[in-house]
This record gives sequence, C-alpha cells and structure tokens, in this order.
Amino acid sequence: MKVNLSIFKSYDIRGVYPRELDEKTAYKIGQVFIEYTKAKKVVIGQDMRLSSPALFEALAKGITAQGSDVYDIGQVPTEGMYFAVGHYNYQAGIMITASHNPKEYNGFKLIRKEGKRVQLIRGKDMISIVKKGSSQKTKKFGEIKELDIWQDYLNHIFSFINVNKIKPFKIVVDASNGMAGKVIPLIERKLPVKITSLNFDLDGNFPVHPSNPLLEGAADEISREVREKKADFGFIFDGDADRIFLIDELGNFIRGDVTILLLAKYFLEKYPGKGVAYNLICSKAVPEFIKKWGGRPIRTSVGFVNVQKGMIENDGIVSGEVSGHFAFRDNYYLDSGFIAFLVLLQTISVLGKKVSEIITELSPYTKSAEINFEVEDKEAILNKIRKHFSDGKQNYLDGVTVEYDNWWFNVRPSNTEPLVRLTIEAENQELLEEKKKELTALIKKER
Repeated sequence: MKVNLSIFKSYDIRGVYPRELDEKTAYKIGQVFIEYTKAKKVVIGQDMRLSSPALFEALAKGITAQGSDVYDIGQVPTEGMYFAVGHYNYQAGIMITASHNPKEYNGFKLIRKEGKRVQLIRGKDMISIVKKGSSQKTKKFGEIKELDIWQDYLNHIFSFINVNKIKPFKIVVDASNGMAGKVIPLIERKLPVKITSLNFDLDGNFPVHPSNPLLEGAADEISREVREKKADFGFIFDGDADRIFLIDELGNFIRGDVTILLLAKYFLEKYPGKGVAYNLICSKAVPEFIKKWGGRPIRTSVGFVNVQKGMIENDGIVSGEVSGHFAFRDNYYLDSGFIAFLVLLQTISVLGKKVSEIITELSPYTKSAEINFEVEDKEAILNKIRKHFSDGKQNYLDGVTVEYDNWWFNVRPSNTEPLVRLTIEAENQELLEEKKKELTALIKKER
C-alpha cells in the first residue's frame, strides 16, 4: 500500500484523519516501527481524540503481526507513555495523539529505550524504512496486554516535590478538554490546594476553545475566571497535557521562557551547578538568571528534540521552551506538564509573593511574541538580514540571531512551511516597536 509520506514530520507523525492518516496507514506504521526498533514489547497510550481508539486497534495489529507484544495503558497523557517505557523498562512506546493540533488531526509520538535513557524517534527518521516496507516475517503473533500505570506514575511525579511545602492556594486549571481533565483530579486529592476546574470533560471535539493555549482566544476563559474567582493563579494545558502555561492573579498569560526560570530556580537550589537547557528564542534574562543562581546555561536551537539533546549532552537537570514544554533529567530527560505543575506550586509557595510580582522580577526586558511572515525564498531573506545587520554580533545556530547592547532578534525558517519566524527583545517597549517596524519592512520588501 502507498503511505502519505507528508505525515512524517520533524519530530513525530501527524496528519488529518482519515484523509492523510487512516487505519491502513496505522497498521503499516506498526509493522515498520518493529522493523525500525526491533522491540519485542511496545507500550501504547492514547488521548481523547475521536479517532484514537480506531487507530489504536490498527496500530496494535500491525505490531502484533510482527510477533511483538503490545502493552495497552489506555487513555493517558503523553508523559504517561514516557513513564511506562522508562519505569517498567519496556523497549519502545507509541502515544496516539496530535497534541495541540485541531480536532481533525491525529498522530503518533514515538520513543525507544536506549540504556537508561528514553530516546525520541523523529517521524522523518522512519521514512526510509516506510518506503522499503517491512521484510520481517513471523510465525507467531504477539499479544495485547493491559497495563495499569496510575499508582506508580503518581508516585513518580510526586517524588519531585515536598507536598508539605505547598500552601493552600486557590487556583484555576483549564484542561482544554484534554488529558489534564483525567489527571488533575487524581493529583488534587494529594494537595492542599482548592482547584476550580475548566473544560475537564475529555472531548476530542474541543468544543470551548482550541487545544493549543498559544492560539488567540484560547486562554481568555481562564484569564477571566482567575480574576472573577480572585484566584491566586491558574494553569492551562494543551490537549495531550505535555505543555503547561501559568496565568498570574491578574489574568495575565505568562510566557514559557519566564516559567523556565521558576523551574530552574527550584532545581538549581537542589542541584547546584547543573545545566539548564533553553532554546535560543528565549529571553536573554534566562541565561543571565541561570548564571546568577550558579547554574550553567545550555543554549540550543528551537524544537524539543534539540533542547532534550542539549540537556543530555551537557549534564542538564531541567530544560524548557517558549512553547511550554518542560523536561527533567529525572523524568528520563522527557517533558512533563504535571511535574512542572507540582514544582511550580512548591516554588511559588516558597517564594511567598504574588505571581505577578515574581514574574516582574524575572522579566527585565520587553519581548515580542513570535511573528510569522510568509515568504517565497527563505534563504534570500536570511541573507538579506545578515547583510543589513552586519554590524551586530551574529550567530547561525538556528536561522540568524543578531545581538546589540540593548536589543536582539532571531529570524529562523520554518521546517515545514514557506515561513520565516521573527523574535525580538529590547530594553524597552519603544525600542522594541522601532526595531519590529524596521525588521518587518525589511522582510516584506520585494527583492
């Protein structure tokens, strides 16, 4: 059968169901996954998307047809699958999810165990073997077995904190009709906090707002609820709950790179001198505070796989991205929205200040949200940027980063779309707007 190769992305497998990704494709992916990993035991979890059960059945059949066993952990957050592979020492795992994508999408996140580490498998790395097809034959089919991870998983995430240090906060949590709606009630039983729940019904239609907290309007409801309930702060998760964002008591949405600092402070106090990985579009306040607190900043290109690699290779303890992914050495170097949730509760408790006050202290600069520009020739734009800003300090780790004394910017090409993405930070809003105008005009100007 012919497989739509466009679904094999830089970091995972993802496409519109059933036009791009259907049951036949899922069966084929199950087969070639075993060919690729040689795993005899594969953990499979799934999220609440409407197509997930059908894709599970097909994927599991493809795996068992190759003679490997499937361990079905049911409906879990993505990190539940990570935990099962890492904790129980299975050889590989697949999470059926399209994360924060719209409801018509579904996909697979793939991992395998390598020694003591759990390694992400990029979707694009599977293309060659998909083209070739599976040559592995078996006379004996594998089995599908059920595995209950919940008690061990909860023990694991709570091992990161001291519950006795958490204050009896009043908070709001928006689960975005995703997997946080299943997990937060289990966590709440063990905490002194009172939680107001928003969109906790698991619903792959995402009826209230998009499952991506970064999209316009997605956080409006929780911001309003935090203010009206006079809550201490709030959290919003994405669909598969691997990303989390903080909302302060004024209803303000807090950028992921500021949240990284709250996590870094906690872990550097526990593990002095360790590395903290962050991507290059984070505020320059991130490396400055990491150094101030005795840690080592680890700067990487954008993308969770790159940040994870930076953490692994440089003795990192924690890592994060503007996108809201936060990963931890002691979580198999993988991301966890719920470990971040618990650590943030304890950190805010210990600091003893309003969240808005804490954030102000950690945000000395003015930073723009990422701006996307549709362009015909991405490389031509980058060359024009290099030439125009030749008097600045330039770096090419991911696109072009140019630094000056009182401002900096990054322009990087999208891996999958005809876009370049612009991030700017300056010492004040006036300078930021001036430079944004200059860069926008330069990028949009015809060659």
